[in-house]
Amino acid sequence: MPEDYFGERVAARYDDPADEMFQPAAVDPVVDFLADLAGDGAALELGIGTGRIALPLAGRGVRVHGIDLSEAMVARLRAKPGAERIGVTIGDFATTRVEGTFSVAYLVYNTINNLTTQDEQVACFQNVAAHLEPGGCFVIEVGVPALQRVPPGETVRAFTVSPTRLGFDEYDVVSQGLISHHFWVGDGKLEARSIPFRYVWPSELDLMARLAGMTLRERFGGWKREPFTSESTKHVSVWERPR
Repeated sequence: MPEDYFGERVAARYDDPADEMFQPAAVDPVVDFLADLAGDGAALELGIGTGRIALPLAGRGVRVHGIDLSEAMVARLRAKPGAERIGVTIGDFATTRVEGTFSVAYLVYNTINNLTTQDEQVACFQNVAAHLEPGGCFVIEVGVPALQRVPPGETVRAFTVSPTRLGFDEYDVVSQGLISHHFWVGDGKLEARSIPFRYVWPSELDLMARLAGMTLRERFGGWKREPFTSESTKHVSVWERPR
C-alpha cells in the first residue's frame, strides 16, 4: 500500500474557502464538463478527497463513487451535506476495484502525479479501463511539467511566495520526480511538509491510455475547453474506451 501523505495534518487544512480552487468559478466548469460526459451514467472519482468536485457533481444528479487512500480526507467528505449520496472505497486508486461500471472516471488537480512511479500510473489507466463501460471516458486534469521555467543547471522553482507561505517544487529530471515543499506560518510558528510526485507528459499519458486499450478523444487547455497550446500550463485530456 502506498504511503498516505494526506493524513489528518493535511486534511485539517485542506478545505480553505478562501482558496480559489474552492470558488464556484473554479468548481462549476469542472462539474459542467464531467456531468456532460457522465450523461445518465455513473462517475468514478479517483482521489475523491473531501469531495470538492464529487459533491456538486452528485448534486447534479450524477451517481458518484470515489476511491481514496486517505481516511482523514474521506472523513471530512462524509461529514458534509449530500455525502450520503456518494459511495467511497478506501484504497490505492491505481489498483482498487469497485463494483459496477461507469460512463466517466476522472482525476483532477494533478492527482495522477500522486502515483510516484511510471508502473503505478500505467496500472491506474488499466484499472480505469476495467471500470469503464464501452464508450466510457477517462478524464485527467494535470499540469504540463514546468521544466522550461527552471533555469539550466537548477532543480528548484518557487510556486508560492508570500509573507506567510512559501512553496518550492524540486525536480529530478532523471526519474521525473517532483517534491513539493511547503512552508507556512501558523499560530506563531513555522510549519513544513514535503510531498513527492511524479510529473508526466501528455504524450506519455497517451501511450499509457493505448496500453490500456483507450484512445485520445480530445485535449484542452482547461475545463472551459480552451485550446491546448505550447503556452498551456495544464491540460484536460479525455481518453475513450472503444464501444
